[in-house]
Amino acid sequence: MNITSPHQAAELIKKRAGKFSPQLALVLGSGLNKLADMLNNPIVIPYSEIPGFSDTSVAGHQGNLILGLLNGVPIACLQGRSHSYEGKNSAAISTPIRTLKLLGCESIILTNAAASLRKEVTPGNLVLISDHINFQFQNPLVGANDDSFGPRFPSLQNAYDSEFMEIASQTASELNINISTGVYLATLGPCYETPAEIRAFKIMGADMVGMSTVPEVIIARHCNMKVLAISTITNMAVGMSDEFLTHENVLRVAKMAAEDLSQLIIALINKITVSNRQVDSDVCT
Repeated sequence: MNITSPHQAAELIKKRAGKFSPQLALVLGSGLNKLADMLNNPIVIPYSEIPGFSDTSVAGHQGNLILGLLNGVPIACLQGRSHSYEGKNSAAISTPIRTLKLLGCESIILTNAAASLRKEVTPGNLVLISDHINFQFQNPLVGANDDSFGPRFPSLQNAYDSEFMEIASQTASELNINISTGVYLATLGPCYETPAEIRAFKIMGADMVGMSTVPEVIIARHCNMKVLAISTITNMAVGMSDEFLTHENVLRVAKMAAEDLSQLIIALINKITVSNRQVDSDVCT
């Protein structure tokens, strides 16, 4: 994979999609595939057929790009993601996000499964990510910068769009969905954390922990995409309960919580695209 891969990928996708032009991108995390099944008139392209896209080896990640309408909004959906713990290089993460940008997506909604570090935030709850701590000790922008996507030294201030968060919180309230906000800490994985690490992460200010999302946020902000990220809490962090953590249990709880997440995103997407159009109109005037 090289720096031209996003352009090659976008060219192939445009040929397969015809006149379809997505306005919003959606990335589905572990066990959260239900939303992809709700897209109308779907165009399904396996990652294996797209230049620069990498198959995922993790259970619960299907490995498809799906284009279709969700609540009338043209969506590009990544059904599964690559993780650094799979041994993938940074291009495996950056290429799909940059391709979405080239397809016309100005905003992206990222979802993941995460462990809670707060006793009052329990499995099945949804949490809006307000900020992150990158504890993966790597950054997908390391190496030569592609100035056509963004600057050498991008800012991560307001990485998680405050207006989108406000819209999401209000929408959840209207739907009687319990949602909170918190700081997401990303570890490299694939091991779950130790009790000592969880105690340290609490002191650092983390509210939840997972193994994804942060690299994608960095790439999305580098190419000036607006970001909303939502964690589905699938378990309490190790040491906070007697539960023995397994990926199978994470997938089980994620699927149970997918109903609330699906309702929220379906209600959100029109409001987010309207917000984007208002911003564009303000810029033009």
